Amino acid sequence: MLATEQPNSHNLHEATFQKLRSLLVEGVIAPGSKLNERELAESLKVSRTPIREAIKRLAADGLVELIANRGAIAIQLSKVDVVNTFDVIAQLEGYSGELAAQHISASTLSELEALQYEMMASYARRDLSSYYKLNLRIHHLINQAANNPILAQLFTQVNARIEALRFRSNQDGVKWEKAVEEHQEMIHALKAHDSQRMRKVMIQHVMNKRDVVIQLLESEYPSQMSTV
Repeated sequence: MLATEQPNSHNLHEATFQKLRSLLVEGVIAPGSKLNERELAESLKVSRTPIREAIKRLAADGLVELIANRGAIAIQLSKVDVVNTFDVIAQLEGYSGELAAQHISASTLSELEALQYEMMASYARRDLSSYYKLNLRIHHLINQAANNPILAQLFTQVNARIEALRFRSNQDGVKWEKAVEEHQEMIHALKAHDSQRMRKVMIQHVMNKRDVVIQLLESEYPSQMSTV
């Protein structure tokens, strides 16, 4: 009996974590909102135990803050936080792109091209949720192709802080189109094994995303974003 319960329990906890993570990234749970365990348990039709476990993991990933006497709060970054985080991500992605161009295998490149094709289909449908998940898989695969586990771990940890903002920033049509073009440029640079070109496009891609995110935040929270 225990042999069957353990994997089921693990699957339930993992599914709960992934669902809560999506709710945060896609803005269903707004930045600054309190995560109510009872309401979330009812909504996801699970007990409060996997909810508590998921919240702990989300806090470790930087998507949730655990505040004394307030509980779990969806992270809400200041403009300074956003700028600093994107600056770090730009350098991490630039370096991982440079290494990936040097080390990427033919099989990984084929996988990236397949993901790019799927992502373009999601873009054509304006399916933002599917597009973002594929986008994230592409960025993670490029990090893995760099063949530096510490770099990949750092990217995952730092990027978690701004995932929700990266997701929402694609809702602008013109800027979304620009991001898609930059992804195509990444594929070209990787196929050419051009490490410097890849580093440049990765950094520019992140800096463009940073500017879009700052513009978004300034339009939504003008009083909080008046100073850097």
